[in-house]
Amino acid sequence: MADSATLVWQWSWLLWLLPAPWLYRALRPALAQQSAALTVPVYQQLLDAEADTQGPARKSPWAYLLLVVVWLGCLLAAARPVWIGEEIELPTSGRDLLLAVDISESMNEPDMPLGRDVLRRILAAKAVVGQFVERRSGDRLGLILFGGQAYLQAPLTFDRTTVNQLLQEAELGMAGSATAIGDAIGLAVKQLKERPENHRILILLTDGSNTAGTLQPVEAAQAAAQLGIKIYTVGIGGGRNSWFSRNQVDEKTLLEIANLTDGQFYRAKDVQQLNNIYHHLDELEPVEQDAETLRPSKALFHWPLSAALLAALLLLARRLLLSQGAWRGRNG
Repeated sequence: MADSATLVWQWSWLLWLLPAPWLYRALRPALAQQSAALTVPVYQQLLDAEADTQGPARKSPWAYLLLVVVWLGCLLAAARPVWIGEEIELPTSGRDLLLAVDISESMNEPDMPLGRDVLRRILAAKAVVGQFVERRSGDRLGLILFGGQAYLQAPLTFDRTTVNQLLQEAELGMAGSATAIGDAIGLAVKQLKERPENHRILILLTDGSNTAGTLQPVEAAQAAAQLGIKIYTVGIGGGRNSWFSRNQVDEKTLLEIANLTDGQFYRAKDVQQLNNIYHHLDELEPVEQDAETLRPSKALFHWPLSAALLAALLLLARRLLLSQGAWRGRNG
């Protein structure tokens, strides 16, 4: 059960200074009466007026109360009061899941049937993967886009809306026309290696074979396997009018990548198959981990400090008014 909200004094030891002014007043030695070495008439009149105002100020209960408010407000502000709210559980029970999506120029191929229509591969991928992203509540999601090079478009985050938006805004060819599957896996390994074990998942979607990059897909998959990163590979394309396709899926390599990392290889030749694959992936059981909590805090020092400032201004205004009245009385 979450702790209830409470008020905390960060420097509570300062509250022990509360009786300091009264102790000082009671224990200080009496001051010897001194006479001025030089008397200036105008200044002497001001001093007399000041003396006239000090007596009533000391006797006035309102002046005394304002002085107490000034001291108490400053002391409470210095003790740093902070309001600590109730615990809020963060959504950390899901997985750390990276999506790697091929945006090479071959993804523009129109060979993904949907009823009587035929969609381009990239449009089918955006639609299905976008719906998958929206369903993964509680997971940290990240997005890698790759063509001839691999780019981390979105780091791991709970913000599914932004991840989906970046996916939908991806343009074909922005990462090059070739396909660097190995580099995409290598980039995913860098992002996931510091995450908790049994949380690291990569879902890689491509329509071709590795034709670019500095890292071979199998070597990258071996590195992922050593870190416990599970890779699910999805080969897309090759449906209707597939004989016109300029790029064939390297099923053998994608299957080997999945087997090396205890993942699974899927083949999608139409939109329905692709949708079924991501629904199957959507059924992955989240791995429980220690819940992370957050207790929001709010500093409150400005309230007693404002009260002290207001009381000080009232004291100053009162003193000026009394001084002005005394001055007029002497020169009236």
